[in-house]
Amino acid sequence: MLSSLKNMFKVPDLRNKVLFTLLIISLYQFGANVPVPGIDFNAVRQLEQQAKAGGVLGFLNLFSGGALTRFAVFGLGIMPYITSSIIIQLLVTVIPKLEEWREQGAVGQRKLTQVTRYLTVALALMQSTGLAFVFHGGGGGLLGNGQNIDLIPKFTVPRVLFIVLTLTAGTAFVMWLAELITQRGIGQGMSILIFANVVASIPAGGAVILAEGGRFKFGIVLALALFLLVAIVFVEQGQRRIPVTFAKRVTGRRMYGGQSTYIPLKVNQAGVIPIIFASSVLYFPVLLTNVIPSGSLRNFINNHLVQPTSGYYIGLYGVLIILFTYFYVTITFDPHQQADVIRKQGGYIPGIRPGYPTERYLAGILNRITLPGSLFLAFVALLPSIALAVWGITRFPFAGTTLLIAVGVALETMKQIDSQLMMRNYEGFLK
Repeated sequence: MLSSLKNMFKVPDLRNKVLFTLLIISLYQFGANVPVPGIDFNAVRQLEQQAKAGGVLGFLNLFSGGALTRFAVFGLGIMPYITSSIIIQLLVTVIPKLEEWREQGAVGQRKLTQVTRYLTVALALMQSTGLAFVFHGGGGGLLGNGQNIDLIPKFTVPRVLFIVLTLTAGTAFVMWLAELITQRGIGQGMSILIFANVVASIPAGGAVILAEGGRFKFGIVLALALFLLVAIVFVEQGQRRIPVTFAKRVTGRRMYGGQSTYIPLKVNQAGVIPIIFASSVLYFPVLLTNVIPSGSLRNFINNHLVQPTSGYYIGLYGVLIILFTYFYVTITFDPHQQADVIRKQGGYIPGIRPGYPTERYLAGILNRITLPGSLFLAFVALLPSIALAVWGITRFPFAGTTLLIAVGVALETMKQIDSQLMMRNYEGFLK
């Protein structure tokens, strides 16, 4: 990897792409630190302190790189785009028109991308409006401790419209920056921005653990993080390769086929999406605490579902991660469609008949490798929270999720860099 990084700066084209990516990240960080006009800056400082205690506010703040608690221009970050992308992926399986676009190749993908953009802007409008009312009303269920923080003391219609439009425009601008990285930079744009956000939160989280737990506990947490880092790299690289052989066929005077390839099925096929799904489901009742009439139910939610170090939260969180892993893998990888593609291309899996037997074989393998993948995701997400709960440290509970995102994006980016370096080496050999 170090040699790839060294060679990357020797190639002018790749060096320019890396510098362009770093420039976009710098521009994004600048926008994430410019607050929206018309808010109370003293209340913003209180909100930043409250976010360090975790909960729903801490999780949302993780994906915005701290911009949400600063109520910055890029305060919504890339969460509206992530949400819209997930929604479109789910709708593709139930709406025939979207499924037709997916099967059209590059043309259909452009149409799906355009729909995702429109949905992102609509979600940004709704989320920014909701945040304006929530933070004017004291924080709602986001704070979870009864503390009232009013970010917009002068709550007038023109001011609220201005704040909503500013946050929505910031989201659209972030989406454009991510697409610029994808087109002219290195890596996938949205993933790179997520990587920059979560990595930026690691030093502050480490400082909080050091202040609350002392040097000994901080050292153990650091060793635990290194162990998780190695485990994540090992599992992220793990895959089950299903061999596929294509039969020979004669077209004119030429013979085609007779080649063998494989279908790579990753152990962690779902990535970090199940963690996002599970967190969203757990935070939904927290957001409804202000409108729930039952006092006992409201107290139960505040006592057991607000703090990520609660026993109820940890158990339910792990179960939801496992369930959503199976759900998302089933949505994204369709054994019936894959078996049909193999059959149409004249291929077959050795020892397995084409058609339904191939579909059943792929589904069986997918179910077997999804189980360890889902258990691994739950392990990574919960182990730091369990360790911090045992020691009574209630802050920085998203260490496992942070490492999972950072390592996954770093590995994918390095694969892209290696492929581009290899392509340029081949061009040199050909010359």
